[in-house]
Amino acid sequence: MSFTRQLSEMSASELNDAIDDTNFPQAHILSRGRNNSVCSTSSTSGTSSLAAANDDVANGSAATGQSTVQATATGTTAAGGDEVAPSGPVRPRLILKSNSSIVENDGHENCTFHHDLELDHKPPTREALLPDMARSYRLLLGGLGENPDRQGLIKTPERAAKAMLYFTKGYDQNLEDVLNGAVFDEDHDEMVVVKDIEMFSMCEHHLVPFYGKVSIGYLPCNKILGLSKLARIVEIFSRRLQVQERLTKQIAVAVTQAVQPAGVAVVVEGVHMCMVMRGVQKINSKTVTSTMLGVFRDDPKTREEFLNLVNSK
Repeated sequence: MSFTRQLSEMSASELNDAIDDTNFPQAHILSRGRNNSVCSTSSTSGTSSLAAANDDVANGSAATGQSTVQATATGTTAAGGDEVAPSGPVRPRLILKSNSSIVENDGHENCTFHHDLELDHKPPTREALLPDMARSYRLLLGGLGENPDRQGLIKTPERAAKAMLYFTKGYDQNLEDVLNGAVFDEDHDEMVVVKDIEMFSMCEHHLVPFYGKVSIGYLPCNKILGLSKLARIVEIFSRRLQVQERLTKQIAVAVTQAVQPAGVAVVVEGVHMCMVMRGVQKINSKTVTSTMLGVFRDDPKTREEFLNLVNSK
């Protein structure tokens, strides 16, 4: 099971419990002269070590953060690792804390297709589900009082099934494949922001769309990510049954996993059709969620710089 799929299966509270604030510098330690700071890296594995000043809390318990629905609110941060940092000023990278509940399972203990643990097999592709999905849509049309055999609806069940597979194609993608090695060593420690990334997703409560824009910023620590990969990360998690709050956090944690930066910030602005075409029917309402990790959480000036860049025209 890939890291990305595990994220998608975790609730917001579980994500909070899986990450730790304690290894990040606090706001009073940070300075705006980033060129004077040094990112610590491992010469062999490419993962970062932590600041020496934080060694006494490197094994601390998980701290539960906040992820709210305001553009200026902060989310939770991720940290971990056991290596000793070199001497001198160090800005630690965000590293996800290891969690015993996140493990690879090479067996068939949780297999939903059969109970023969000795049978080597691959699960069916999602396309193999099309006939069953089309039959379900046909039943739905009949339940609505429609005639599924009339000219305009004969192929509708198959079309709807194919459309739903496309709307949820993120289930077939994982972070490792999407990155495709587009992580590069680069001596750059200034903020990188890609904003107004179009996002389309499906509300898991009503199975109707919500859409909007995603802005992502991160503070590199000697590694940068191909710019298009940020948009592809958005696609991985938005093309699923989602809630906007979880989507925001999953994007931030995935960027953290990809390049272990000093901080990640994500702001999502969405229009939810479940609020527009049903229920309260407020056509001008927008929902804004944010998650701030690492430096963006702890340093108000860094967070303010990101939000100013995002809100500028």
